[in-house]
Amino acid sequence: MEYSSADIAAIVQKIIAGMGAEETAAGNGADVPIGVSNRHVHLSREHLDVLFGKGYELTKAKDLSQPGQYAANEVVTIVGPSLRPIEKVRVLGPIRSASQVEVSMTDSYVLKVKPPVRESGKIEGSAPITMIGPKGVVTLTEGCIIANRHIHMSLADGEKYGVTDGDYVTVDVEGKGKKTRWYGVQVRVNKAFALEMHVDTDDANAAGIGNGSLVKIVKE
Repeated sequence: MEYSSADIAAIVQKIIAGMGAEETAAGNGADVPIGVSNRHVHLSREHLDVLFGKGYELTKAKDLSQPGQYAANEVVTIVGPSLRPIEKVRVLGPIRSASQVEVSMTDSYVLKVKPPVRESGKIEGSAPITMIGPKGVVTLTEGCIIANRHIHMSLADGEKYGVTDGDYVTVDVEGKGKKTRWYGVQVRVNKAFALEMHVDTDDANAAGIGNGSLVKIVKE
């Protein structure tokens, strides 16, 4: 049996994720899985029309861990004051009421933007950014953020950990030789959520963890 390059990449990703989970979980009671978020955009109906054409519908590439959320096949280019573009930025679906661009701190240095660290959806007063699609260009006067560290939980998970929506917790991480403690991690509890902590690529690389690694909520 011959494997394609895509098959090999998927196998390697599963192996790496499994190794990260074993190392992080060993002996410390860690049970909250990590999901690493790369830079991405959420689009409103208005801006999807401008970027991809009137009436365009996103096409699903794969489901994400949170029910109803998915990575689309569509990508855009983002540009800031540096005029150094970052290409192939993934669009996530479904569409939202307002467009939002989520980047890492490292990305912000490339773009020369100053996005605040925010909860997703809280874009008032955030940084401007330009998005370029195959059919048009959209310049947001606000909408570029660095997403805060947060944990999605179901109602049952909230009861298990003794937290409610909007609470903040401390999280211990035992990555590859880089034990880390994160303070002020926001908890988001909803009946539609699945248990997962979301961090960006900067946080994941600094702590030596990846998708599938496990972390532990601790008492302050």
